[in-house]
Amino acid sequence: MKYRVLGRTGLKVSEIGFGAWAIGGSWGPQKDEESIAALHRALDMGVNFIDTAAMYGNGRSERLIAKVLRERGEQDRVIVATKTPPASGPWPPSPYCRADERFSENYLRENLEERLKNLKRDCIDILQLHTWTRAWNRDPEPLELLRKLQKEGKIRFFGISTPEHDQNSVIQPMREGRVDTVQVIFNIFEQEPAAELLPAAKETGTGIIVRVPFDESSLTGKLHEDTRFSEGDFRNVYFSGDRLGRTITRVKKVEKDLRESGYTLPQASLKYVLAHPAVSTVIPGMRNIGQVEKNCAVSDMVDMTEELLFTLRAHNWRRGFWYELD
Repeated sequence: MKYRVLGRTGLKVSEIGFGAWAIGGSWGPQKDEESIAALHRALDMGVNFIDTAAMYGNGRSERLIAKVLRERGEQDRVIVATKTPPASGPWPPSPYCRADERFSENYLRENLEERLKNLKRDCIDILQLHTWTRAWNRDPEPLELLRKLQKEGKIRFFGISTPEHDQNSVIQPMREGRVDTVQVIFNIFEQEPAAELLPAAKETGTGIIVRVPFDESSLTGKLHEDTRFSEGDFRNVYFSGDRLGRTITRVKKVEKDLRESGYTLPQASLKYVLAHPAVSTVIPGMRNIGQVEKNCAVSDMVDMTEELLFTLRAHNWRRGFWYELD
């Protein structure tokens, strides 16, 4: 396992982190025994960065992580990042949502105490606001409150997990030095962050955590036209309508370009993300030992060539547009 520095935090993190959404739920049935085994195997393979959230199984993911780290006595070695969602209201926050209502000081403090309780810690390594809106950039009070909690010793570092519909909304707080880290969607299809967000991170020393490297599993190559997801699996919505068919068509084009590369599609998906110099760690979702072993092994593979990177950039997919150009 290779390690990188997480921006100006100075934290040395495994470049393959453990994405812990699936072990909390929302990806179909998941047994705690399998989740625990996956966490143990990841730590055995050198993973020292785990990303979770309050919303992942209503704290279930956090509690499983705490259990495993206590059993191993590795609370100090492993860096855990978690997330606090906004208080009840529209998701994502609308332009008319008030920051002092969705992330009030009382709410942030109460939610933080819950995170600390679930993770069995006195201090959170990294606390991320679980979404944002550009409307709050003019008066980013929640970020000032997090700075206050940092000074009180409740959190070591903090950041924002980007709203997927407007990831560039976090660039202003980054440039103003208001966040230590940003968690962003970046993959072979979603390449917009390479335009400004990632360069801004490099310039400002903002630590970058990349989520969704497999485009919610499409870039594993496992999905087919007749794929059906379990009840409660959020992908029923993500790939609703004609989205699954259109995505599979795109995936086949990527696979064609990888035939002579020596990478499988999942390996190339992770290496593509890690090729960007602003990226510190990528957090593929992992829910069993097999996934852990395959994902972690990618760290020690040869880096992607500039020629292949150039080829894969052509698969940038602006899904916000209704029309197709090819």
